[in-house]
Amino acid sequence: MKRLLLIPTLLIAFVAVSQESIDTDAIEKIKKEGLENSQVEQIAFELIDKAGPRLSNSAGYERAATYAINQLTEWGLENAEKEAWGEFGRGWEVNKSYVAMTKPYYMPFIAIPEAWTQSTDGPVSGKVQFVEINNEEDFEKYRGKLKGAIVAFKPRGDQSPTFKADALRYTEEDLNEMTEPRTERRQWTADEIAAFRKRREFSQTLNTFLTEEGVALIIKGVRGSHGTLFTSSPRGYLKDTPKGACELEMAPEHVNLMARLVANGVDVEIEAEVKTTFDSSDLQGYNVIAEIPGSDPELKSEVVMLGGHLDSWHGGTGATDNGAGCIVMMEAVRILQATGLQPKRTVRIALWGGEEQGIYGSRNYVKNHFGDDETMTLKPEQSKVSAYYNIDNGTGRIRGIYLQGNEEVGPIFKDWFKSFDDIMENTTITVRNTGGTDHLGFDAIGIPGFQFIQDPIEYWSRTHHTNMDTYERLVMDDLKQIATIVAGFVYNTAQRDEMLPREKMEEVSSE
Repeated sequence: MKRLLLIPTLLIAFVAVSQESIDTDAIEKIKKEGLENSQVEQIAFELIDKAGPRLSNSAGYERAATYAINQLTEWGLENAEKEAWGEFGRGWEVNKSYVAMTKPYYMPFIAIPEAWTQSTDGPVSGKVQFVEINNEEDFEKYRGKLKGAIVAFKPRGDQSPTFKADALRYTEEDLNEMTEPRTERRQWTADEIAAFRKRREFSQTLNTFLTEEGVALIIKGVRGSHGTLFTSSPRGYLKDTPKGACELEMAPEHVNLMARLVANGVDVEIEAEVKTTFDSSDLQGYNVIAEIPGSDPELKSEVVMLGGHLDSWHGGTGATDNGAGCIVMMEAVRILQATGLQPKRTVRIALWGGEEQGIYGSRNYVKNHFGDDETMTLKPEQSKVSAYYNIDNGTGRIRGIYLQGNEEVGPIFKDWFKSFDDIMENTTITVRNTGGTDHLGFDAIGIPGFQFIQDPIEYWSRTHHTNMDTYERLVMDDLKQIATIVAGFVYNTAQRDEMLPREKMEEVSSE
């Protein structure tokens, strides 16, 4: 059994003279096609506006996957298909969602059904009852008193005015800081981990209690501000999830309004109706895969991969998370096809499913094709993948790349970035790791997997997992830049005499 040899995070000075052979004519063709003949706006329309929200195993995900397969095939890619990665769970759709305050005056409210929630029992209306339940002892205060009730939970956090811009680009100082050794992060203690697990278990117990008490509707004030609300990630997609009460996630300002009224003796009434449907006809999860076959007989069995996750949350249309990643990866392979370049190695694009619930699509693809990161049992195909490139940090332009501890590729990437000096600023190459997305499964079994550094724009403040993640949040010029650079990196990787260097691995005893 093998494990990755972990390399400490260090400041890297890339001073070695690169020995890379770069086809500058090819890179200029890529830049011309990507910047002057871009199709990112059309791809964005198809994936974002036309397909709609792309919750895993939903009709929207299916629409997006069908479009991607047809479009990639039309561009000349081969073997374009949906590939099952394993069991995911139930599909789910919102068919109707409406909620408004009717007393003391009428006001429509901003809210979305929590993912995989049940329907209300037809239209519901009545007084709003705020509850405060922090432990199981609190159940007794409400036992037998909630049948048919509309219960609400106040939001946490601060919804007062903000004095910091939602959108930002990295400054030179921000980027320089990324190249410094990362300060030691405080690790969670065993007690803190146990407390977190206890809170999670209690949340499930609370939902069971409210369901058994027969509440008509649960309203949760969630994180957010200025009309933006952040959705949560329950596990209701699992096929054996018990039936629960209908839950709405509501903009915190509207929940706070109701709470202030009630606290001051003013009765609050609302009306609401939620209709949702579940689909258990196919529990499999799917990725979209397509290839540009390699042109070199000796190298075409080797693969360069690129991808992003196709699934999104349901409150918006998933424009930046992660429509942007899929848009630019599709555009990158289109650029390679449109330029007539013929990569020596096979180029494989993957649009992943199930990322939002646990990075399932890519991790299971890696397990099915390349190896198991728990046992480090590797398959022959693992040695044939030169690199995997990922985009999943929104619409912001590329500012550099995370090396995931793979120091040897630093000088190579530094040389490749020079070709794009005219469309990049303050290029940053850092040995640091970054987490939370689909390159991790590759990196875990020794395949070089990389996430590019991107300007945040509004990703963390406004669009990540929110109801405002829509087409308008995309910066098209940034997407053009991303797709062009990714196409260049993929092409350079496919043309090298050797595959990219890998992190060293050490033997460890099998159990």
